[in-house]
Amino acid sequence: MDSIRSYLKNEGYNVIDDSFYSHISKWLGWYQGKVSSFHDYTQYNGKTVVARSRATLSMAKKVCEDWANLIMNEKVKICVGNESAQEFLDSVLDKNNFKVRANRLTEICFALGTGAFVEYRDGDDVAIDYVRADMIYPLAWENGRVTGCAFASERIVNGTECVYMNIHTQENGRYVVRNKLFKAEYSGLTEMNLPEGVLAEYEAGDMPMFQIITPNIVNNIDLDNPMGISVFADSIDILKGIDLVYDSYQNEFRLGKKRIIVPAGMAQISQGSGFNPLFDDNDTEFYAMTDKSLTDLREINMELRAEPHEKALQKNLNLLAAKCGLGNDRYLSSRNEIKTATEVISEKSELYQNLKKHELVFEKAAIDMARAVLYLGGFVDEDISISFDDSIIEDTGAVAERAMEELKNGIIDKKQYLMRVYNMSENQAENMVK
Repeated sequence: MDSIRSYLKNEGYNVIDDSFYSHISKWLGWYQGKVSSFHDYTQYNGKTVVARSRATLSMAKKVCEDWANLIMNEKVKICVGNESAQEFLDSVLDKNNFKVRANRLTEICFALGTGAFVEYRDGDDVAIDYVRADMIYPLAWENGRVTGCAFASERIVNGTECVYMNIHTQENGRYVVRNKLFKAEYSGLTEMNLPEGVLAEYEAGDMPMFQIITPNIVNNIDLDNPMGISVFADSIDILKGIDLVYDSYQNEFRLGKKRIIVPAGMAQISQGSGFNPLFDDNDTEFYAMTDKSLTDLREINMELRAEPHEKALQKNLNLLAAKCGLGNDRYLSSRNEIKTATEVISEKSELYQNLKKHELVFEKAAIDMARAVLYLGGFVDEDISISFDDSIIEDTGAVAERAMEELKNGIIDKKQYLMRVYNMSENQAENMVK
């Protein structure tokens, strides 16, 4: 969307260098699984140049799926101290399909480096948009925190291709939201009238109606850029290695298939003036040869090099998992024994540490999103907390059991118990105890 960045520049907004969006396009290609510059190639077979296509394991998407399932799964709970506010928030999240859409946004965020929640009123309802990186244009930022941002999307309005733009800026400590609609043309953007019921401009108050989320890793492409980078941004060469080995692995079985060479005379029988094949054309293991020295059946049984391929694939998968913060041996592990959660934490300490690190970003974004939703519903200064599901890698049963023993022995009080076991805020725990 070069035309969008050009428009924003012409309007005097500060925008990120265009070259960064080329990185987002590259990450999108690997997330989608097929990158034409790598997976499509040509090969000379001794007679002519033929087009080839490499197989892919689509591991970039798998890594992002796993991170999304670890962070934003169905057990994540956003809690509000006020019961009425909790009911309102739950209703809005349910209407906006939050559990499904937030998980998908998290996956795309890890793939493209950035995502966003955007809240607004839609008539009497509160709506949430889930925006991916290539539709996000930061306009102002300080210490890595985005304070002004434009969000764009392509839409069809009355059969016309349009670009809808939602611009959030901070002016004198108050947020102003502007809506724009453009007709997308080859020469650029032509502004159109907004649909009925959509305000061209309104003041949103002192609270931002958007939250930026990124993987909690440093953007080493541009240290001053507030956008995030893909979790596999520094693992492209490993992804290439995985698909090279996997493609070779598949070719090993295709080329190593058993063949039976038969003399051409044995492959056909005479019936009248013509010849009909003795073997079914679908019997691909038979190959007729006219070599006169061949007088009987001959078997060619190629030896498969499966084990070397599997070792090479396992090595590359281990490298990818480690580089993307998931720890070693996450994929294709040969160990099948059942382990306790405590053992998993010990062995997967790197995964555990990285998960807790990423949760810091998503916790703040989710709480700020909930605060904006409640603000639009008339609830202000509510006590909000979020409970992530760490049971996959953390022995939450052991945590609860230990907390109960400490409560019985007077080491902690009821408030501390509720905060530790149920991830309540201090105010929520105090209200529960009362």
